[in-house]
Amino acid sequence: MRTFHVKDIHIGRSCPVLMGVLNISPESFYPGSFVPISAVHETAVQMITDGAEILDIGARSTAPGSPPISVSEETARIKESLHELQGEDVIISIDTMHPEVLNAALHFDIHIANDISGLSNPDLAELIADAGLPAVLMASGKSPGDARSLQDTHDLIRNVLTRAGDNGIEDIILDPGIGKWIPERTAEDDWDLCRHFHELSVYDLPLLVAVSRKSFIGELTGQSPTGRLAGTLAVTTRLIESGASVIRAHDIPETRDVIKSVMHLMR
Repeated sequence: MRTFHVKDIHIGRSCPVLMGVLNISPESFYPGSFVPISAVHETAVQMITDGAEILDIGARSTAPGSPPISVSEETARIKESLHELQGEDVIISIDTMHPEVLNAALHFDIHIANDISGLSNPDLAELIADAGLPAVLMASGKSPGDARSLQDTHDLIRNVLTRAGDNGIEDIILDPGIGKWIPERTAEDDWDLCRHFHELSVYDLPLLVAVSRKSFIGELTGQSPTGRLAGTLAVTTRLIESGASVIRAHDIPETRDVIKSVMHLMR
């Protein structure tokens, strides 16, 4: 597997890296995760204390049906949150599809770009390459996470990796796009991708798991986002065993303990 370092964090090491979701979007599908700007610093420090090694900051909800916001509003939220974190020794990932947002973030100390559009925007791809940032790249075609099957996922991953190669982006964390990113995607599509997650090791890249409290878990358990923690941790356990390198999570202490427990069993 291709591995690399982000500051002192080894991406692709044997033990998965824990990425905490720092959600500054009040439109989020999981309102319990929303962090107002006034609480960003305190929340970030607590996440790091609890075991998060990377903070993924997102200012726009991308769930189907979420209220849209302007790029200028997303930019303003990101800038405000990064201002709150100035001076902290924390690895920061910026979750955006818009080059204007990432460009504004580059005036601060950031370390990773998280692009759910999979470099669909050439301007964003060029900006990531010019900045020399590692990138989390989702399997995406015309819109984020628009695969409908395992074969679609493989096809889109190959397309995304071609875009990355064309731009000279080599330090990649691959996100297979688990979740209901498009209305046509079914819960069974997500379960099937989870069952076959181990097959994605063929790309020889670190793999991201981002299943925290998502709808496919809720459809099975009958739980709203608030009640999906147990299901999330069960799926996360299976995907760690299947080769996950980075776990993106809302619930840091619980996910930290899952990672520790699974890795101890796998020794």
